Amino acid sequence: MLKQIEGSRAVAEAVALCRPEVICAYPISPQTHIVEEVGKMVKEGQLSPCEFVNVESEFAAMSVAIGSSVAGARTYTATASQGLLFMVEAIYNASGLELPIVMTVANRAIGSPINIWNDHSDSLSQRDSGWVQLFAENNQEALDLHIIAFRLAEEFSVPVMVCMDGFILTHAYERVDMPSQEQIDSWLPPYKPSQTLDPADPVSIGALVGPEAFTEVKYLEHTKQLRVLERIPQLAAEFKTVFGRNSGGLFHTYRIEDAKTVIVSMGSVLGSIKDTVDDLRDKGHKIGVLGITSFRPFPSAQVRKVLCDAKRVVILNKSLAVGIGGVMSIDVNQALSGLPIDQYTVVAGLGGRAITKKSLQEVFLKAEKKELEAVTFLDLDWDTVNKQLAG
Repeated sequence: MLKQIEGSRAVAEAVALCRPEVICAYPISPQTHIVEEVGKMVKEGQLSPCEFVNVESEFAAMSVAIGSSVAGARTYTATASQGLLFMVEAIYNASGLELPIVMTVANRAIGSPINIWNDHSDSLSQRDSGWVQLFAENNQEALDLHIIAFRLAEEFSVPVMVCMDGFILTHAYERVDMPSQEQIDSWLPPYKPSQTLDPADPVSIGALVGPEAFTEVKYLEHTKQLRVLERIPQLAAEFKTVFGRNSGGLFHTYRIEDAKTVIVSMGSVLGSIKDTVDDLRDKGHKIGVLGITSFRPFPSAQVRKVLCDAKRVVILNKSLAVGIGGVMSIDVNQALSGLPIDQYTVVAGLGGRAITKKSLQEVFLKAEKKELEAVTFLDLDWDTVNKQLAG
């Protein structure tokens, strides 16, 4: 059913259709509207049986999620920015215990300085935590990725973050196609946990592991991610069969068939990039787009295959690896290692700074002329920077 709806509430409705049994969250902008809406549905009996647990912090939210998941309940939570950082100890516990928790991360910058606007620094700071990370380009995809996430999490007993750009998507009203309960039930079977705590058969979880076994545990976690990588395209194909649209997958391509310049990015900025590419195509430039959906696990081999014929690749990051460049660039550079492709890193949109078509076009054309620096900060205020450096 087509609905004109705020992104946060679209996600809340999609999560409710997946029939979670425990929801635990602490409000932090810009994810607050999501948990407000699911909390309202639980209170009014629209989402039942489900327990909404009010907690005193984000760390408590993930701790409750771990407890409910271990007890055998389908579990959901949401967070953003500093809230995600407050969860970190429990984030690693959730993946180490192989718990199929689904969490929305409404992407927002990390302080200091304090900043509530969008970039990808929060979820990307947890890229090595063992969680699957799926990035949405628009609100339809954000909705769909949550449906896919529950299936993926429960098939592999692995936690999944669905990342959507804070404010840009969470607070935007767009038309989405909301599935019916019957469609969701045909896609997502009742949850049958692979491991549960049972008072009648007590066991310990999260026990101390010494040097003799720790590497093996981590290797098994790594192997599971590689299996997830194989499964994601299959689930995308199944999703299209049930719901009639493309969503999910490892990545999406746009006008890439004969492209000599390819822009790689993820999240909502892909819309502006595609519009810019259309304008440049009209002027005769052979340029295309690769939009990453699965950041973890990262599809290195698949990205290499798609980009192997390009002459240059521009990786636009809404995050910064301080002292190196873009976070996503590290993965793309590794995927393209040894290929004769010029690679450029562009760091853009930090702290919610606008990414305009004008600035994008200038950067893309500079790359085409080999005039772009290896690492470029889009629209940097050089007067301010130089004044500080000189002081």
